[in-house]
Amino acid sequence: MTTQLVESPLDPADALCREVVPAGEPWMKVVKQGQVFRILDLEGNQAVDTLFYSAADPEERYSAQDTIRGQGNIYLTTGTKLLSNLGNVMLTITADTCGRHDTLGGACSAESNTVRYALDKRHMHSCRDSFLMALAQWDRGMTKRDLSSNINFFMNVPVTPAGGLTFEDGISAPLKYVEMRAEMDVLVLVSNCPQLNNPCNAYNPTPVEMLVWDAP
Repeated sequence: MTTQLVESPLDPADALCREVVPAGEPWMKVVKQGQVFRILDLEGNQAVDTLFYSAADPEERYSAQDTIRGQGNIYLTTGTKLLSNLGNVMLTITADTCGRHDTLGGACSAESNTVRYALDKRHMHSCRDSFLMALAQWDRGMTKRDLSSNINFFMNVPVTPAGGLTFEDGISAPLKYVEMRAEMDVLVLVSNCPQLNNPCNAYNPTPVEMLVWDAP
């Protein structure tokens, strides 16, 4: 895959919203059409599990399958158009200083922690827990049935020659970021991953910062 490392011209001092999200915490906000949304990896190699929904109708949501098929690539980088399950462009990645982002690894859960690591890891907090907490606080009728395949920004999940997945050390670094322009009003749901068992974040979950700029 050819990565497209592109820096953004936007100044954080001009952002409408700047919020630091601790490891293990969710973040949920509507980003309006034309606004630009940045995820900033403050300390490096943090995994940021992310879902997108149409703010007008959450039945329309980010589709990993349509996005992968539409761009002919399993990784995301500058220029990638994130497609919905209706085939509409939800967001366009306009800047990326990390290089690529995962579409296949999914979100950690009590069940996957047990299968991947050990039975005694089942109780550990997971991204699925964070997603469900945010949906409950949002209180708009969305439930676990609304959780679909997510993006793992900054996460390194190579595909083996045999078609399997491996979870490797991250390829991000402090202050790397990915930035997207909303092509419709989108509801952004993030879990800043709490995972302590995965090398992608060097076994050390860290905070990230969310920034939103108004449309140019």
